[in-house]
Amino acid sequence: MELKREDLEALVYWRDPKKSGIVFGGIMVVLLSLSFFSFISVVANLSLLALTAAFGFRIYKTVQQAIQKTSDGHPFKEILELDLTLPAEKVRSTSDLAVTHINAVVSELRRLFLVEDFIDSVKFGVGLWMLTYVGSWFNGMTLIILGVVALFTLPKVYETNKAQIDQNIELVAGKVNEITAKVRAAIPIGKKAEEKKEQ
Repeated sequence: MELKREDLEALVYWRDPKKSGIVFGGIMVVLLSLSFFSFISVVANLSLLALTAAFGFRIYKTVQQAIQKTSDGHPFKEILELDLTLPAEKVRSTSDLAVTHINAVVSELRRLFLVEDFIDSVKFGVGLWMLTYVGSWFNGMTLIILGVVALFTLPKVYETNKAQIDQNIELVAGKVNEITAKVRAAIPIGKKAEEKKEQ
């Protein structure tokens, strides 16, 4: 059972509201539980709940088979026969992809922290400064919960209002590019970095 990009898009865009609701609800229950209880406690309680449900269903099916005199076998037979081993090739390709992304992030962070381009480093600094305020307003779990809510709402809102949102994004991007160009023209350090890139 492999989660494909199309399946993920179908969940996020609420193509099947029942499936999306179950996934979204399940994730939110786990995240809200983690915000009030410890990770170990949440995992133990959810595992106990799943085990109790499985026991109950297995006993119910066994009693039903005894009463109806059928031999359907184990009720979880299909799940027990699923191959859950990770293919070595898939693991290798995923780890290669992860290493590529990690290397790109590390080199970009080095570039920003060591002020290779003055303007980019200033933008990065402003972003970090804004994150200090976000961190003082919200804890990590709240940000994860907000991220999950955004994941299940923003794509659908964008899909519904694509034209208006694209128009506003273009307007904002144009203003940001205009301001950045003015700042680059005024600051000689930014000009030197641009000249080096051109050479």
